[in-house]
Amino acid sequence: MRILLVDDEVELTAPLARVLQREGYTVDVADDGEGGLKLARNESYDLLVLDWMLPKLSGLDLCQKCREGGDTTPVLFLTAKDTLDDRVLGLDAGADDYLVKPFELRELLARVRALLRRSSRFETQEVNSGRLRVEDLELDCDNQLAYRNGRTIELSEKETRLLAYFMEHPGQLLTHQQIQEHLWGSETQPSSNVLAASIRLLRRKVSVSGEAPLVHTVYGKGYRFGNGPD
Repeated sequence: MRILLVDDEVELTAPLARVLQREGYTVDVADDGEGGLKLARNESYDLLVLDWMLPKLSGLDLCQKCREGGDTTPVLFLTAKDTLDDRVLGLDAGADDYLVKPFELRELLARVRALLRRSSRFETQEVNSGRLRVEDLELDCDNQLAYRNGRTIELSEKETRLLAYFMEHPGQLLTHQQIQEHLWGSETQPSSNVLAASIRLLRRKVSVSGEAPLVHTVYGKGYRFGNGPD
């Protein structure tokens, strides 16, 4: 497994690269965003580990450029940014998980293993097949597109799986744990607020101004999908 580590803190990257190498991974290191983007485009990696704040090109922009180019390699952000808005920005750019600095090495290794397992599984399994329709929303799982009121909604792979899960259970209360297990299985769960940020981003896409909201929060429990009150 090949990992690209992009961080300008040498005191972090050097020991971290050694730890990852001891775990059996091949590790390439870049100390700025432009160098990281060049490596990501020219080499084949199984995981990108990116710092958010980088010289020349931010980790956020690097991630976004990779996604715009069709690169679906899992991305783990290492960042001091921990607000919900920051997480939404990262997820919108295509990030898969976050780890807030400072962190324990064993937690980082667990998240690396989880992302690599998920990546391997998705290569051999279809996300979902066919089309789903609930009320005025239609989902084309194969092409990661949704349609509502004549507009086309582009979705990421994870957003497609999340929306399909909701649409397969209309009107049903889905708990936080149920949704997390569906998206991440029994593996290490993502850091706090990642699910909330994913839901927030999906809401923005499927319900624009003038449209009835479809994803409703059941406070302290989870979410319910379909037209109706929160």
